[in-house]
Amino acid sequence: MIEAGRVEVAPHACFACGELNAHGLHLELHVSGDACWTELALRPDFQGWEGIAHGGIIATILDEVMAWALAGSDAWGYTAKMSIEYRRPVRVGARIRGEGQVLEKRRRLLRTSGRLVDPATGEVFATAEGLYVAAPAERRDELKARYGFRLTPAAGDPAAPPAPGAMAAAGDPARGAPEPAAGALDPAPGAAAPAPGSGTPS
Repeated sequence: MIEAGRVEVAPHACFACGELNAHGLHLELHVSGDACWTELALRPDFQGWEGIAHGGIIATILDEVMAWALAGSDAWGYTAKMSIEYRRPVRVGARIRGEGQVLEKRRRLLRTSGRLVDPATGEVFATAEGLYVAAPAERRDELKARYGFRLTPAAGDPAAPPAPGAMAAAGDPARGAPEPAAGALDPAPGAAAPAPGSGTPS
């Protein structure tokens, strides 16, 4: 298992973590053991309802931290299945924290959990479960070489890893996550309705 640190990779165009993608999230990812986390504030570009982060962006963050949690076991994988429970709206501009953790490994299949929280209060905005298929060793080594994967020392890093079992207890939908409070997913008062033909923003 690798040591803790910030994920460093060669410049690339991934929407979630690539520095070459001018329209991307530019996530700064941290790995420790079987866990990964990131903190950020979403730009208004990523809203659905006015002032509210789009659900697809929330899904992207959760997928990214769960996928990078595999790196602790030296596994680079592909998303096979993912489910999300949206509990509270996420305001654009507000500081949020995404956390992912590997729960179970069965040969090349890895089951994960993830959650998106308020780093100051611990309020949970969304939880997720994922199933990932680890790439064969040869392909894994090709990807690591292509992206120049490495970890930089985490000393002095203010973003501490989640406590062991914290996500499994508080953020794993399979463990009976509570239903959202009545009205919790309603748009904020005065929020603009979606433009005609724009679909249903989350």
